[in-house]
Amino acid sequence: MERPVKVTFIGAGSGFAARISTDLMSIPGNNGGTFVLVDIDGERLQRMEKLVTRIKEALGADKWEIVADTDRTKVLPGSDYVVNSIEVSGVECVRLDNDIPAKYGIDQCIGDTIGPGGLFKALRTGPVLLEILRDVRELAPRAIFLNYTNPMAALCLAAFRSIPEVPLVGLCHSVQGTSDLMAKEAGVPYEELRWECAGINHLAWFTRLEHRGQDLYPMLMTKWEKELQDHLKGKTGPKDIVRKDMALHFGGFITESSGHLSEYLPYYRKRKDLVRGYMLPKYEGESSFYANNWPKWRENSDTERDRMISGEEELKLDRSWEYGSFIVEAREKGMPYRIHGNVYNTSNAGAGQLIANLPADGCVEVPVMVDENGLNPCRVGKLPPQMASVCTSNMAVFDRMADAIIHKSREAAVHALLLDPLTAAVCSPREIKAMAMELFEAEKDYLPGFA
Repeated sequence: MERPVKVTFIGAGSGFAARISTDLMSIPGNNGGTFVLVDIDGERLQRMEKLVTRIKEALGADKWEIVADTDRTKVLPGSDYVVNSIEVSGVECVRLDNDIPAKYGIDQCIGDTIGPGGLFKALRTGPVLLEILRDVRELAPRAIFLNYTNPMAALCLAAFRSIPEVPLVGLCHSVQGTSDLMAKEAGVPYEELRWECAGINHLAWFTRLEHRGQDLYPMLMTKWEKELQDHLKGKTGPKDIVRKDMALHFGGFITESSGHLSEYLPYYRKRKDLVRGYMLPKYEGESSFYANNWPKWRENSDTERDRMISGEEELKLDRSWEYGSFIVEAREKGMPYRIHGNVYNTSNAGAGQLIANLPADGCVEVPVMVDENGLNPCRVGKLPPQMASVCTSNMAVFDRMADAIIHKSREAAVHALLLDPLTAAVCSPREIKAMAMELFEAEKDYLPGFA
């Protein structure tokens, strides 16, 4: 890179700051710059500052300066990139997001991007995100904003609608992870796999899977059908039952893990027999998995960081497949690089919708070319209609969630739940409204302005 860069991490206490700072310091030929770590939790901020300093020393990245502050307005000026990975309310609402909906029969595995849990995480997080973006607009007008915080689609959509001046892309690693999984499923070298993927976050479809000009789907569909039949007969079950079942019925594999994906759909979590039949342990669909484990994971991550700082545990110094560092490298070096990012469906001004048969006023996940001009989302045409319809059902939810964030509207929030595929498969409209009001009351301390 020809010049030093300034990268500001908002919510630096999360796992992304160490990972992405390692990636950035690993860019070949970089000329360093400044990492600014920002977090309102002073203890976690101090821990991350020590960890990133250890990483810098281990990599010999002497050209990088590390700054930490609890006040973002002091350090945002001059930022070239702002990385957002905030978590509003910490662990305080995780059980509420899970247990109150469970009373109404809604079974969640992760529950942080859609459904009742995803909605209320959005309502807590979205207004804070918009405050951050207003500061970026004023104090760092040339910065690209990289959002890693969930619920991705709802938060990005609220940002696109209300603060369009800030160039923003939502980043997830499900495309990278699933494309790697597809190579393993097909038994082909990853570098020889040819694929296309588009849709919305956690519901992007691999519309093309080829190896040396041969369509891999016929072979994979035969394999998955046998695995599903064996599972339904009580034999040892395969992994990713929901994703494979959806591929068999809709014609393409989806990017998100089976447990999380099942929350986006009306099919698999609405009856106990279906939960028993299709949900496997942990990320494969385990009930209340996130609520039961997130507080422990958070505590364990702090312990792990302390051990890395003290030298008791080995630092993770490899460059990951997270897109953040590749965006910086592509822009700073003028070397085009393709990512898959969450962008506004009309991002290409004057060129029509990126995905033609999805709502124009929505957030989609598509290929994005990055170069010295910044983010350049790519048009992908139409999705197969059945795939587009599944995405559209979820985009209706995110549409209402985004407006609930922007206007702090309880009515829009209730409408989001009324449209949610899983919630609507389980509850009546009256039950959905009662559940929403109970969640509003339980979490009122974290929802200022939602009168």
